[in-house]
This record gives sequence, C-alpha cells and structure tokens, in this order.
Amino acid sequence: MEEIKKHKSEIKWNSVLGVFSAIFIFFAAQLLAAIWMYVFALIRFGDDKQASAWISDSTLGQFFSLSLSSFTVIGLVLWFLWWKNSKPSVIGLVKPKISHFFFGIATAPVYFVFLLIVLAIAGAIFPSLNLDQKQEIGFDNVSGSLELFLIFIGLAIIVPIAEEILFRGLLYTSFKKAMPIFLAALATSLIFAAGHLPEGGDAGPLYVAGIDTFLLSFFLIFLREKTGSLWSSIALHATKNSIAFLFVFVLKIQ
Repeated sequence: MEEIKKHKSEIKWNSVLGVFSAIFIFFAAQLLAAIWMYVFALIRFGDDKQASAWISDSTLGQFFSLSLSSFTVIGLVLWFLWWKNSKPSVIGLVKPKISHFFFGIATAPVYFVFLLIVLAIAGAIFPSLNLDQKQEIGFDNVSGSLELFLIFIGLAIIVPIAEEILFRGLLYTSFKKAMPIFLAALATSLIFAAGHLPEGGDAGPLYVAGIDTFLLSFFLIFLREKTGSLWSSIALHATKNSIAFLFVFVLKIQ
C-alpha cells in the first residue's frame, strides 16, 4: 500500500486544541453564515419576514447560505494552519494527482455495497429503525435547470470539499497525533455521523444518515491514508453526493 505518513512532530498544535477547534469551526461557520445572510437579505428586502423567507425557502438563498458556511469552514481551517505555522499538506491538502481522483471514484461501488449490507444488518437487529426516513437537506422549492445546477454545485462539489478539509483534514489529523489510526478514525467518524443526525428535522434524529456517514467516514479515512491526500476522499464524497443528487432531485426518488 502506497502511503504518505506525516510524522507527529510535523503537527504543530496540541491534539485537544485541534479537535475543539474543528468542532468550533463547524458551528461557528454556520452561525457566521446565518448572520451574514440575514444582514444581506434584510438590506435587500427591507423586511424581516421577506428576508427570512428568502433565506429558508428560496433555492438561491439556501445555496448562498450553504456556500457561505462551507467557504467559512475552509477559510477558518486555513487560518488555523497559518496560525500554527503549518502547511496545508499536513492535513492532506497536497498537489492533486489524477490517481487521487481515480482511487476515490473507484472506491464508490465498494462503499455502496458495504452500505447496503450494513443497513440490512442494522434493519434486522433494530426492526424499529426507519430506513426510509426522509433527509431534510432543504431545496424543497426547485424550479428550472439553473436551480438544479446550483444545488449540484453546492451539494456535490462545495460541501464535500469543505467537509473533507474539516473532518478528514483538521479533525482526523488532530486525533491521529494523540492516538492510533483506528481510534482516530473511530472518533472522527462518530463526530461526523453525529453532525448528520439532526437532518431528520421534525421527525427526529436521522439514524440512517448517521449509519451512512459513519461508514462513509471510514472509507474516506482509508483513502486519506492510502494516498496521503484529501483529494481522493473528496472524490469519493463528491461521487456519493452526486449519486444522491441524481436520485433526490432528478429522478425524484427519496
């Protein structure tokens, strides 16, 4: 297995600081994006109700909110690395190669097979588990090809890049400094899965998404370790989200 290993001495920050910083960035980015979007919408519409409705109900408003929070995540992680006098390569942001994307895309079928097996086992062990529960990801009022294109860019490209930089980048690297790879992968995957549980909305925690993202995270970390690059993880994540986009927004299959 070809593997690029970063010596722990190259990680110039305390593991606890890195973990808490990653979690803080996750929530801070959403809060900052919400504030910026509200101020912008309020200036544009001049009315609180109209501003709130545009942000929460319109495809354009939701796209900008998603993009703002994602780019804020990326910016804060890069700022953290600059603050700690560390290169982006420490967290896997190296010069991309075609092989990185190939490994990521080629891993997708294996991941989906494992996902089907794991969900079948989980459904057999926990009969009350709702495997058909809808994931509340927004974008409920889509009309036209332009809006579909924006949703694809947001969910299949921007989000995977931001989440990989934060979770398999900063968070996993911070855990890996203090513990063995498997435990670091387990801790990262648990946190990543927990972040997707609220996507069940009013129906309660979306456990099926938790199982999905927990398993996905292990595959993403495997790619990060195998290639030494986040780009392979981003490729798999983007492939997975692209297929989900196709089913939900194009084929209308939830």
